[in-house]
Amino acid sequence: MAAAPALHYRITPADLHAHLYAVELTVAAPAAAQELALPAWIPGSYLVREFAKNLQHLRAAQGGQALAVAQLSKDHWRVDCTSGQPLTLHYQVCAYDASVRTAWLDSQRGFFNATSLCLRVLGQDDAPCEVTLNAPKTIAASAPWYCATALFPLETDAQGFGRYRAQDYDHLADCPVELGPFASTTFDACGTPHRFVLAGSTATTDLAQLAADSRRICEAAIRLWQPEGPPPFAQYLFLLHATHDGYGGLEHRDSTALICKRSDLPRQGDTKASEGYVQLLGLISHEYFHSWCVKRLRPAEFAPYDYQHENYTALLWFFEGFTSYYDDLLLRRAGLIDDASYLKLLTKAINQLLQTPGRQVQTVAQASFDAWVKYYRQDENTPNATVSYYTKGALVALCLDLALRREGRSTLDAVLRTLWQRCQGGPMQEADLLAALEQCSGRSWAAEIAAWVHSTTELPLAELLASQGVQWHDEPAQPAQRLGLRVQEGSTIVIKTVLRTSAAEAAGFMAGDEWLGLEAAGQAWRLYQLGDLALYAAPGSSATALVARNGRLLRLPLQLPPAQPQGDSVRLELPASNSERARSWLQGA
Repeated sequence: MAAAPALHYRITPADLHAHLYAVELTVAAPAAAQELALPAWIPGSYLVREFAKNLQHLRAAQGGQALAVAQLSKDHWRVDCTSGQPLTLHYQVCAYDASVRTAWLDSQRGFFNATSLCLRVLGQDDAPCEVTLNAPKTIAASAPWYCATALFPLETDAQGFGRYRAQDYDHLADCPVELGPFASTTFDACGTPHRFVLAGSTATTDLAQLAADSRRICEAAIRLWQPEGPPPFAQYLFLLHATHDGYGGLEHRDSTALICKRSDLPRQGDTKASEGYVQLLGLISHEYFHSWCVKRLRPAEFAPYDYQHENYTALLWFFEGFTSYYDDLLLRRAGLIDDASYLKLLTKAINQLLQTPGRQVQTVAQASFDAWVKYYRQDENTPNATVSYYTKGALVALCLDLALRREGRSTLDAVLRTLWQRCQGGPMQEADLLAALEQCSGRSWAAEIAAWVHSTTELPLAELLASQGVQWHDEPAQPAQRLGLRVQEGSTIVIKTVLRTSAAEAAGFMAGDEWLGLEAAGQAWRLYQLGDLALYAAPGSSATALVARNGRLLRLPLQLPPAQPQGDSVRLELPASNSERARSWLQGA
C-alpha cells in the first residue's frame, strides 16, 4: 500500500447556489501547535487581494477530538495540536469572483486557484501533496460536469474528477482548475501535446479554428525560445472562459487561465478575423510566452515566492514588457496577421505611451516596483503619475531589437535564448540581461538601459523604426487629446482624467465633472460629445465650459488649444518599397 501523502486536500463544490467550496485538509505529520496561512496574493497579479476574507467555518480535529483554532492575523491561524498523529481541518470558501485570479462557483461553472482555497501548512511548503477533486452532487444530467487542470493525475474518472498530485505548494498554486460542462480539444505544437478547454461557448463557436490558430502561436513561441529542442513542459493546458463582457489572463508554468468576450470567439463560416478575435489571439500569445518569461526565467526576488506579503521587483518592465512586445509580433510571425495589422497594433502602443504624461514623471523601473500600489490601484491621476510597464516595457524591447538589428550583429531573439541558457531557465537579475546583450552584440548596452529604463528620457522610436523602413507620420490630435482629457461619452460627457499641463487642467476641470455645455462668441450650447466643440468654437479661441460638480453648476474659463498636431499621436506605415528591410524583423529570420 502506498504511503499516505504528507498533505491531502479534498475539494468539493458543496453548495452551487451559495457559491461554497468545502475543503478538507489532512496533514499527515503536523508540528506541535501547527500554523497555517492562506496566501494574500497570487503570483502574476501584483496586488494584495486578501483571499482569507472568503474563508469561513475553520475547524480542526486530531484523533477524533476537536481542537482549538486561534487566529493570529487576517490570514494566519494556529491549531492547538500535538505532533505525531494526523491533523484534519475542514473549512468553506465562498467563491464569487469570476476573474482568473481567485475562485468562482455557481450552477453553471466552477473555477479556482489553489491560492484562494488551499491553506499553506507552514513549515511544509516543500512537501508533496495530493488533491482529490470531487464533482458536485447536484448537477443537471443533460449537462455533465468535467474537470481540467495541469496537476499530475493519479486516479481519475472519464470526466477528470479524482486524485491528483502536486510536487509542492508552489506547484499546487500554479495549476488552476476548471469545472463544468466545457468543450475541449487537443493539438500538438512542435510535437508537444496541448489541450484547449473552452467554457461558455455557443453553437456557432469554431473551436477547431481557435485550436489551429493557437497551435501556430505556440509553434512560433517554441521556435523563438528553443529552436533545437522541446519546450520546458511535457504538456500544456489552455483554460478559456467566454463571458458576456470580460478580458484577461493569468500565466502559469504549464497552463493559463483566460477570459474573453463571447463575441470575440471565432465563428463557423467566418472568412476574416475580427479585431476582438485578434485581441484574443494576442492574449493567448502573451500568456503562453510567460511559460518561459516570468514562470521559469523570473526575477531573483521571486525565488521563492512570499505568499503573505508583497514581492517587490524593478524588473516587470522586462517580464511583462518584453512579453507584451512579442505577443503581437508572434501573431505576425505565425502568419495570423499581416504587416499592416501588426503596425496598427504597434501604433496603438506608441500612442498610448505618448499620451501618458506619467512617462515624464516615473521611470519604467520605478513603475515596476510600484505595481502593488499604482498599476493595480489605478485612479483618475494614474496617467499623470506613472507609466505602464507593459506598454513602455514593450517599446523598450522594440528599441533594443531594432538597435541590435541595425548594428547587424544580433537580435533580441538571440539575446533571449542566451539569457535563458545563462540563467538556466531560472532566477535572473538585470545584470544578466546586460551580460546577454553584450555577449550577443559585442558591446555594452548599459547606457541604453540607463536611459530607456532608469530615466524618463524619450525612447528613440522614430529613428529606430526608420532603420527598418517604417515611416512615422504625426497625426492631428483628436479633441480629447488636444484638451488633455479622458472622458466617457454617452448621453452626457463625464470627465474621467485630466492630464497634466493641459488646457483642461488650466481651466480647472477635474475628474467626475459632467461637461454640460459651452459658451462661445456670445452663444451658449449644450454638449453631448467632444466632437461638437468644432461646431461652436474655433481652435485657439476663448470659451466658457459649463460643468456640474457635486450638484453645483460651474463656469470654467477655457482657452481652446490650436488645431495643429500636438506630437502625441502617430501613424506607422511600411511602404512596399521598404518591406524587404523589415522582413527579418517581422518574420523572425
